[in-house]
Amino acid sequence: MVKLALGSIGDSLSVGSLKAYLAEFIATLLFVFAGVGSALAYNKLTSDAALDPAGLVAVAVAHALALFVGVSMAANISGGHLNPAVTFGLAIGGNITILTGVFYWIAQVFGSIVACLLLEFVTNGMSVPTHAVATGMSKLEGVVMEIVITFGLVYTVYATAADPKKGSLGTIAPIAIGFIVGANILAAGPFSGGSMNPARSSGPAVVAGDFSEIWIYWVGPLIGGGLAGLIYGDIFIGSHDPIPASDAYP
Repeated sequence: MVKLALGSIGDSLSVGSLKAYLAEFIATLLFVFAGVGSALAYNKLTSDAALDPAGLVAVAVAHALALFVGVSMAANISGGHLNPAVTFGLAIGGNITILTGVFYWIAQVFGSIVACLLLEFVTNGMSVPTHAVATGMSKLEGVVMEIVITFGLVYTVYATAADPKKGSLGTIAPIAIGFIVGANILAAGPFSGGSMNPARSSGPAVVAGDFSEIWIYWVGPLIGGGLAGLIYGDIFIGSHDPIPASDAYP
């Protein structure tokens, strides 16, 4: 059963919540800077806009490491979402209110945009690569790919970080979350781009001015994240405690 709660403006604008939004902004900025920057660096070193297998591995590893660090640095302040799909999945399970989640989204997308603007500046105007479905794939296939891989990501977040029964497993949550993102990029990168993250896709789209396929990277991840929150929250967690005023998840 969906456990969405609207929340209140007072709670969403509390000092603790404002600190959480800042933490999400900074952590998402650093994650996207490293992730998108790894693709730019590969293009710079090879003068080739198309990633080969070695480039795919490099980009996947960069995203995995950057997300591991980003989640770790924000976990004690905001919960370390860095991703609107994660925030939505946690809202479905009753771990964050809708109003606070919307502010998380704003901070995450803004952090991604700033990261891409900085990358464009420090690389002397190199084009920031945007996510797009591979040639020969339909838009629907891209959406389904993003649903599946984002489901895996948010399910991992629940299992290692949001489940109150996680125990000592919570200490490795950032590593597990980084690993699943890296693995999913290796699997989906040549097909849908392996985004799993609407903010990660939106920053490059805004800076490049290319919104032609951005809907895929909102619809797919939000459906996948929502399904993971619904399934794990209902079946494996079951019970539901009142939502804290400013905490993202336990």
